Amino acid sequence: MNYYIVIPIHNEEAFLKSTLDSILLQTLAAKQVILVNDNSTDGTENIIDEYCTTSNLFKKVNTTSSTQHMPGSKVINAFNKGLELLDDNYDFIVKLDADIILPLNYFDVISQHFKKNQNLGICGGFIYEQNNAKEWILNHPMDKNHVRGAIKAYSKACFKAIGGLKNAMGWDTVDELLAQFNGYSLQTDATLKVKHLRPTGRAYNAKAKRLQGKAMYTMRYGFVITCIASMKMAMKNKSVKSFWNNMSGYIQASRNKTSYLVTEEEGKFIKNLRWTNIKRKIKA
Repeated sequence: MNYYIVIPIHNEEAFLKSTLDSILLQTLAAKQVILVNDNSTDGTENIIDEYCTTSNLFKKVNTTSSTQHMPGSKVINAFNKGLELLDDNYDFIVKLDADIILPLNYFDVISQHFKKNQNLGICGGFIYEQNNAKEWILNHPMDKNHVRGAIKAYSKACFKAIGGLKNAMGWDTVDELLAQFNGYSLQTDATLKVKHLRPTGRAYNAKAKRLQGKAMYTMRYGFVITCIASMKMAMKNKSVKSFWNNMSGYIQASRNKTSYLVTEEEGKFIKNLRWTNIKRKIKA
């Protein structure tokens, strides 16, 4: 199967080589890898240039956005900039982070999943991060079917059906909700253990952390589901503050009449899907 990779990159001098080396060593090579240098101020661009010179697999594009590590708009705007360089000649497309190490058979296995299941829309492995003892431990959401934003692969049909990726906080949740709305399934593969070199959230500032509740509003969760989701997140993070951050973000978005990311019909589907999952987990 043919696949493209787009990697938004901002100040990843410490990790980028490891990521690109793991891509070069894949048993199923990509057709093209677009490296989007997003306003880097360290040695990132030098590394990009080095790899583009030594391998025609890589192609560079520069873009300029905020210097902050804000989730959502920054990373997806950079992704879309890279997307402009690609044609439609692919079976699946991949959005990767620039601070990961992939197992060597990663895309070979992903391609097999897409081949076996024509209805599969989004696929990926599991994220592992180092603890203080330098051990690689699983760091994946409670929902094991969720594919982390750092390692997402989309079938072409699904990617087109959901209209690409939304440049807003929550893009890596709304994409899966819209995939299911359009009749596509999700799949994770626990055998694909991806090393994440920078622990999740470390680069995000306090403002970014408060955007989670706003994202829940824009996905039309409604107040009650947002409360439940925020409580779950607070328990996972062992932080009461994260609950209040989420809820204040939701309430402020509601007061400001923030634009929704999904249509009313899509929102109704999302609410029903969320309630179904909540009831299933309660029964379990």
